[in-house]
Amino acid sequence: MGIVVAKFGGTSVGMGERIHKAANSVVNEYMKGNKVVVVVSAINKTTDESIKLVKESIGDSVTEKQLAGILSMGEMQSVRILSATIESLGVKSEYIDPFSEKWPVITDSNYLEAKIDKDETKKRVQEHIMPLLDQGVIPVICGFLGRDSHNCVTTLGRGGSDVSAFLIGHCLNADEVIIVTDVKGVMSTDPRKLNTARKLDKITVEEMIDLANYGAQVLHPNALRYKDPDIKAKIISFEYGDLRVKGTDIIGPANPDDNVVTISMLPDKLSVIAVVGENLMSKKGIIADITSKVSDNDISLYGISTGESSITLFFKKEDADKAHEVLHDLVIQGDELSSLSLGQEIAMISVVSHEFIDTPGIIANITNPLHDNDINIVEVSSSQTAVVVFVEWDDGEKAYELIKETLQ
Repeated sequence: MGIVVAKFGGTSVGMGERIHKAANSVVNEYMKGNKVVVVVSAINKTTDESIKLVKESIGDSVTEKQLAGILSMGEMQSVRILSATIESLGVKSEYIDPFSEKWPVITDSNYLEAKIDKDETKKRVQEHIMPLLDQGVIPVICGFLGRDSHNCVTTLGRGGSDVSAFLIGHCLNADEVIIVTDVKGVMSTDPRKLNTARKLDKITVEEMIDLANYGAQVLHPNALRYKDPDIKAKIISFEYGDLRVKGTDIIGPANPDDNVVTISMLPDKLSVIAVVGENLMSKKGIIADITSKVSDNDISLYGISTGESSITLFFKKEDADKAHEVLHDLVIQGDELSSLSLGQEIAMISVVSHEFIDTPGIIANITNPLHDNDINIVEVSSSQTAVVVFVEWDDGEKAYELIKETLQ
């Protein structure tokens, strides 16, 4: 007998037939001898409709506390309907919302982006949810919601229901977390854009986090921070009405450093090469020509940035002379590029965190201390989870310590 946490998204319970199908899949899993906890989102579009009504009736006058209470109504409706449907199939069930004495998810009082009290939540899961499982009851718990120390409703922000499922799975030492949604699993790309997209049988936690950070909406990256290495996880489609159907398995644990900022300085000196030409951004294939030339000569490239009239590249110092030579060959062989220069010694500092996607102003936080200490920034490149700063080598150690002091 194992413990299974099944989370149903809003589309999965978007109409009566789907609710019945969801309840039936839970009961079938229960009848196989497993203990099942259900986490459910608001019924499809309920939250969006509530937000629209608030904007039309109250506008900006609504408080965060009021809005959290209003938004919670969708989940409180869905748990009642799904729990009642499970009981109609002959199995005991109990809905649990933030007003229940057995409510497990405890947070701070940041009503719309609440921070979870992990220790208190785990304690309450063990005290209130585990006994229900031992009694043969299927708990149906509101996703997305929390409760603060004053017994006020809070919300967990984006991806909150996914967070709820993995959090409760973690606290129960569950065997598996199953995310039931409106897709068959994780696809190789968006099937609405390419009909050649195919379902992946498995994907690692790190790959899933990066995919989600760059726009894939199948699972929010915050949820995977609670994925334990020993807990199986998968994403499946509601359309089959079967929790055992094959979907996409999520492999491995969350990186323990995902919730912190990692700062590192490359120990090797880099050199910068600037390739210049007119209207480079409008000329097709220029970057491909440059990177192919570098790759064909087995030279590692540590950074690249483009401008209207220049392309800047960073190489290890010992590779710079060779890179300079082969790129010069490219310049003189055609008329797309006019010249290039081999510049100064450079230090590369990398700052990485999955929290950056939800952190406005992170680049300013990194670069302002350097400006205040008269450190010239040669180049900055960024993604949704990383910022890379290039400075002159002699300023590297000082820049590294300033960034570290600011962010850690």
